Amino acid sequence: MGDKTQLVAFSLASRYRRPWVVMYGILIATLANHALAASVGAWVGTRVAERALEWLLGLGFVAFGIWTLVPDRAPAPAPQRAWGPLLSTAVVFFVAEMGDKTQLATAALGARFARPLAVTVGTTLGMLASDGLAIFAGSRLAGGRPVTVARRIAAGLFFAFGLLAILRAAGIV
Repeated sequence: MGDKTQLVAFSLASRYRRPWVVMYGILIATLANHALAASVGAWVGTRVAERALEWLLGLGFVAFGIWTLVPDRAPAPAPQRAWGPLLSTAVVFFVAEMGDKTQLATAALGARFARPLAVTVGTTLGMLASDGLAIFAGSRLAGGRPVTVARRIAAGLFFAFGLLAILRAAGIV
C-alpha cells in the first residue's frame, strides 16, 4: 500500500543482501498476521448486523484512505543476531504490521466475506507483490515519486471501496 512495510522491506533487503530470504520472512510474518486479522474479522462479522457492518466497513475504508495519505515512519530494522535474517525479518515484519492499515483492512475483509482463509491468501499475495517490488526495485521505490503515486492510488481505492459500502448500507446501491 505504499506504507511503512515497503520501507521495512527495502531496509531489510538492503541490510541482509538476501532478497529471497527477506521475502520468505515477510511471507511467514504476513501469513501469521493476516490469518489472525482475518479470523478476528470473520468472528466479528458473524456478531454484527449486516447493515451495521456495511456502515462500519464503508466508514473504515474511508478512514483507511485518509490514513494512507499520511506518510508512515519506518521502524528501525532489527539488529543482526544469531537467529539470522529469516527470523529477524519475520519478527520485525509481524510487529510492524500490528495495528497497521493492512492488518485492519484484512480484518475488515474477514468481517465482510467471513472466509478467513481466502482473505488471508489474497491479502498475503497482495502484500508479497507490494513488498516484492520494494525489495527488488531497490532505491527507486525507497523514496520519491513512486511511493507517493502508490500511496495516492491506494488511498483512492480505499475511498472507492468505502463509498461503495456506504452507498450499499444506505440502500442506494
